[in-house]
Amino acid sequence: MSSTLVTGQGSFPRRHALTRGFTLGAPRDIRVSADGERVVFLRSGGPTDPVNSLWMFDVANGTERLVVDATEFGADRADLPAAERARRERARESAGGLVSYDADRDLTVAVFSVGSQIARVDLLSGDLRVLDTAEGAFDPRLSPDTTKVAYVAGGELRVVTDDADRLLIGEPDETVSWGAAEFIAAEEMGRTRGFWWGPGSDSLLVQRVDVAPIDAWWISAPVNPHESPTQIRYPAAGSANADVALAIIGLDNSRVDVNWRPRQASDAPGSAAPAAPGDSSASGASAVPGVPGESNTLWEYLARADWTGEGLLLTVQSRDQRTLGVLDVDPLTGECSRRYQVVDEHWVELIAGTPVLHEGRLVTVEDRAPARRLCVDGVALTGDGVQVRSVTDVGDDGIVITACREPTSVQVATVGWNGELRWWDNTPGIKGAVVGGATEVRVNRGLAHHGVGVEVRRHGRAVSRIASRSEAPDVDLNVSLHRLGERELAAALLLPKEHSEADSETRLPVLLDPYGGPHAQRVQQARSLFYVSQWFADQGFAVLVTDGRGTPGRGPTFEREVRGDLAGPVLDDQIDALFAMAELNPRLDLDRVAIRGWSFGGYLAALAVLRRPDVFHAAVAGAPVTDWRLYDTHYTERYLGHPDSEPENYECSDVLFGSVPVDDAKGGPPLLLIHGLADDNVVAAHTLKLSRALLEAGRPHTVLPLSGVTHMTPQEEVAENLMHLQLNFLRNALS
Repeated sequence: MSSTLVTGQGSFPRRHALTRGFTLGAPRDIRVSADGERVVFLRSGGPTDPVNSLWMFDVANGTERLVVDATEFGADRADLPAAERARRERARESAGGLVSYDADRDLTVAVFSVGSQIARVDLLSGDLRVLDTAEGAFDPRLSPDTTKVAYVAGGELRVVTDDADRLLIGEPDETVSWGAAEFIAAEEMGRTRGFWWGPGSDSLLVQRVDVAPIDAWWISAPVNPHESPTQIRYPAAGSANADVALAIIGLDNSRVDVNWRPRQASDAPGSAAPAAPGDSSASGASAVPGVPGESNTLWEYLARADWTGEGLLLTVQSRDQRTLGVLDVDPLTGECSRRYQVVDEHWVELIAGTPVLHEGRLVTVEDRAPARRLCVDGVALTGDGVQVRSVTDVGDDGIVITACREPTSVQVATVGWNGELRWWDNTPGIKGAVVGGATEVRVNRGLAHHGVGVEVRRHGRAVSRIASRSEAPDVDLNVSLHRLGERELAAALLLPKEHSEADSETRLPVLLDPYGGPHAQRVQQARSLFYVSQWFADQGFAVLVTDGRGTPGRGPTFEREVRGDLAGPVLDDQIDALFAMAELNPRLDLDRVAIRGWSFGGYLAALAVLRRPDVFHAAVAGAPVTDWRLYDTHYTERYLGHPDSEPENYECSDVLFGSVPVDDAKGGPPLLLIHGLADDNVVAAHTLKLSRALLEAGRPHTVLPLSGVTHMTPQEEVAENLMHLQLNFLRNALS
């Protein structure tokens, strides 16, 4: 691993913005050929270069080679089709150039898009050809025999070969698209694609999405009043989702519709369906998820599709997400049969890399208290002390997983088919792996080094490292990890770098800097997670970061304690950690406590000053969810249920639960609300509704609207100045 230390070229906020959080220049999207001879990856030219190019590493020689220089295409984000911009927003992609690619298993041919151009490259010779495709092309996928490329353009699925480009399937209806993932799949389920090649390269499974059932919302650009608002179809909690259908489309223009959402025989909510062989629940599934007004189909969501030589497999979920099904599809008839299902009284978690078939055996990851376990054909292979995070490879020698033994580290292990578990190493950090043949690419982030370390190993022996060109920031971490309170909450305390003995005795204002919600951890053993928190600490704060109930890494029970209430447990845990840390370190000044956060963290920050002004004296809430009825179906209903059947969960979880508390003498703690007006994930209505309610209650607050900014805030000037504005606000509020 190598990195570039750059100092004296701007402030930390400036460098943080230019380097996209010090991530540019690091290798990413790593793949290993099936024979283990080649490694392909993306990497930009340096710490401030946002344009990724395609590289190859020769394992035998230990050498790197630039395969495709994306700068030669001259494309930037302005050239992107609207659908590709939306896909990148869902993936939180802030870089440019090549941000994804597809390749065959042997890594001999790859296809990719830059701007609206699609190209095919021979990875061995370097020969490249820009394909003659339709306007607005994106998401190219290579056929297994490498002779054809399917892609999406203008809501149609098309196929291009060396000879011609042609339409495979499409419709003139403006609400219908073929081949592109719907919003919910990309935003919440981790599925960014909507078509899959069959193993014979002569047909594809294609998703048809009709957004007509979804209400139209509008996002305006107030600084450009002459422009029409942008229409989006947003599936808010309790409302309709997109209508998702599937069909197998042959290159000979044949079509077989896949019957993955058959209507149930009974219309009675709660009627029982018979358990399938291998059903992991004792009680079977509910034929109707109990959602008022919903059609009587068990499956609502398509979470995953896999089409290999072993068959066509679908992973589907019910609307309430308490039932997950694994369906076999007959490609000749489109009929589906249930191979397996998992039922949970709260929800069934989707785990990356699963379910997957290997020689007829089904690999799943299931929550069976007290652990998230690796299972094969319903039999658990891992025990109580292992929390499985993902499956990265399944082969004859076993299953490669990432897992936690304690929440601040993620390790890689191989689980044999007999259940024997072998950890790859025991050092702390956040580990990952990519496997091909006898080659392992080990990816490591830790507290002891900056950025991502990428090591290539062959037959268990280290061969070389893939260089990183990312910048190591001029920040000295002063961080200590703790387990706080009765629940032993994982927490990190960051203090200013001391310059004298007097400094070490000065009482410090406290800044809580959490995310605090499901699916994300802030307290892990990786330096990059603490750079911004350390910068705030160096401005004179004691910064406390805590992962409370609902965050991953601690097991199913810990995560499920937020079911029905996304406010109370997460806020209580932040307060408990604060008081516990103050007992350990008397430098924390509990008379000057602030909190900042973005997205769920912004929601938590707003909750803090409105519900507990006795503890919190200022807050910065960025892009907060303030009314859960305005957030999307899949995420919100997983934790709060359907608003028609469980309205009390929404009432207690909303920021404005009950009346707005106001201190008549002071007007309440200062609150800064920040929101991008172009945000199509947490729409600006959240902040504007809260601001209106606060104004009506006479509660002073500040709103900072960011014109043209989405949920990511990728603009360098915006990202830089936001840090300065937050710092000035917090200093003034706590002075």
